[in-house]
Amino acid sequence: MVEDIVKSLGFLCLGSRFRRIGERLQADTQQIMGELGVSLQSAQYPFLAAIDRAGPLTIGELAQAVGITQPGATRTVSQLLELGYVDMQASAEDQRRRLVSLTTEGQELVDYSKRSVWPRIEQAVIELCGESSGPILEQLAAIEDRLGEAPLARRGNLDKEQKP
Repeated sequence: MVEDIVKSLGFLCLGSRFRRIGERLQADTQQIMGELGVSLQSAQYPFLAAIDRAGPLTIGELAQAVGITQPGATRTVSQLLELGYVDMQASAEDQRRRLVSLTTEGQELVDYSKRSVWPRIEQAVIELCGESSGPILEQLAAIEDRLGEAPLARRGNLDKEQKP
């Protein structure tokens, strides 16, 4: 077996390890979403959650809420507009500000996700991380090892609701 050089280099490759874990979690999350009938990209979910939680937001506010650049937020909002999950209208108070809000279809997806998708993903991640303790590098190694043993899609099997 070839040595996992990223893992063995410790803090030197911490960013690479986080990216690797993040990509794996995103892919596994995408699989769970597909199993539950959601055809959204997992990276788009935080936008819907932010709007659901805070109400209509500008692109800049969404970028800040999700922690990405404004151009990245603009691309994601454009995709969500095309999918029919969000709408963008001028603010009643300031016509120069454009607010992004959930459409009826977007709110239905969020409601379904709160009941079925998000609890399943959250439970799978809790199960994945539940036994972790100690220094961060050991925790990362344990998380990566457990992801190798069983992806998120095989974890957190709560009672499944009917697909939308």
